[in-house]
Amino acid sequence: MRFPNTLQCGTSGFNLIAALFFAFVLNALFLLRAWEMIPYDHLHDYLFAASIPVVLACAFYFLFSLAAWPYIRKPLLIVLVFISAAANYFMHSFGTVIDANMMQNVFESDPQEAGALISSRYVVWMFLMGVIPAVVLCLVRIRRGQRWWWNLLQRLVGALGAILLILLMAVLFYKDYASLIRNNKGLVKMITPANIVSGTGHYVDQRYLQGDQALVKIGQDAHKGPLMSAAAKKTLVVLVVGETARAENFSLGGYGRETNPELKKQQVIYYPNTTSCGTETAISVPCMFSNMPRVHYDANLAHHQEGVLDILAHAGVSVLWRENDGGCKGACDRVPHTDMTQWKLPEYCHDGFCQDDVLLHRLDNYIAGLHNDGMIVLHQMGSHGPAYYQRYPAQFRRFTPTCDSNQIQDCDHQALVNTYDNSLLYTDDMVSRTIDKLKGLSDRFNVALIYLSDHGESLGERGMYLHGAPYLFAPTQQTHIPLLLWMSPGYAAALHINASCLRQQAADAKVSQDNLFHTVLAMFNVQTQAYQPQLDMIRSCQS
Repeated sequence: MRFPNTLQCGTSGFNLIAALFFAFVLNALFLLRAWEMIPYDHLHDYLFAASIPVVLACAFYFLFSLAAWPYIRKPLLIVLVFISAAANYFMHSFGTVIDANMMQNVFESDPQEAGALISSRYVVWMFLMGVIPAVVLCLVRIRRGQRWWWNLLQRLVGALGAILLILLMAVLFYKDYASLIRNNKGLVKMITPANIVSGTGHYVDQRYLQGDQALVKIGQDAHKGPLMSAAAKKTLVVLVVGETARAENFSLGGYGRETNPELKKQQVIYYPNTTSCGTETAISVPCMFSNMPRVHYDANLAHHQEGVLDILAHAGVSVLWRENDGGCKGACDRVPHTDMTQWKLPEYCHDGFCQDDVLLHRLDNYIAGLHNDGMIVLHQMGSHGPAYYQRYPAQFRRFTPTCDSNQIQDCDHQALVNTYDNSLLYTDDMVSRTIDKLKGLSDRFNVALIYLSDHGESLGERGMYLHGAPYLFAPTQQTHIPLLLWMSPGYAAALHINASCLRQQAADAKVSQDNLFHTVLAMFNVQTQAYQPQLDMIRSCQS
């Protein structure tokens, strides 16, 4: 069967068409953003703007010429088309930045999380930008000369010509490119599929190519201090790790709408100036449980190093992690943990997700059998987007109208905020009821609770949705997070904590997830060389 002449071309023509498609179609957003950042004060600026797609097309032409081997080039291009189309959808729709951390999120997301991002618009987008171009690639017949060396020579000459043109643009506009990239560090992360390939390569290297790494043990000298040893009751602390809660929408921190009515009644100590370690769960969760501050955080080291939960276990504290958000990202690997979604409880779970009340299911039974000091971590689904409307029971649909869709970029902004705020109302209620449970245990335990979100969320500000922006230029909505502390009078007395002092200091203190590791150790009066008192939030209010 012969293909129509319109679907036939030589190797050079095929590579050129593919390069133009990748440069002008799959990288249209990159070009638009780059052009927006040029001042256009002189003719030189217009020439520089015109050079950007030329350089991009030449770079793709060079790469495709090197990969233009029979039986390889078409499958490779088809894969690149599909992954570039998917990346473009999220960049266009949510303002997502594709980097190494985002690719870690992709690989470590569970099917339920991934499914929540699929919409009818995504399907249409992938058909137009992925399926149709892939079909065209399959149908194109590439003519080859009779001599293999002639084909190879053509490819080498074409690749050399592309490099020479790139060098010419560099000579003419070097200062312009240097300034554009230096002042807009996130711009190069918009070039697809380079951002995906680079991020994937980094993830694979860190996770699979570093070899088997021995577990780094820390805090093996941990032991309970005199305050815990002298206490008449055992200590029980619950840590609620929130998901995607941003401080900007917490009424405890001054938000104009009442999103924390129940916690307000509990007289919690709220820290209004708290920042996260990362902008995605895969970074923030292991970081907050590690002894590494954000500025020195090493994800690869955290993957094979003990954290604060391990140290508590060394000191004889019983630790339990209950999961409702797709995994603890390594933070609970060496302590008892259970994925509550696997219980498939119909009263809490539907459509592959569970609402956060599942974390409290039969928790009383576990506590009833607890005879040591205990640490319980509840990892919430919280306000995980984009399907915010699925994160709360119907009775918490108090702010209306709502955005009952995962295509949040199409919703009215106020409806989107209403839906997000409803999810915070549910979190407020769930955490408050957890405090009530602890109050009921005061006859057996000295009890306390910490709530700390993993990261924040963008709701359309500056055209950004969801989270995961590189920390360097992430908006405050993604890094400013809620943190609160509650303790019973008996707990405060046992650890000699002045609650009024703590409340006063919390109002002005600038804290972060860096403080969690050391504060948790202090809350159990665990003594170890891994503890740094300057990062302990309660030490200065202890007598």
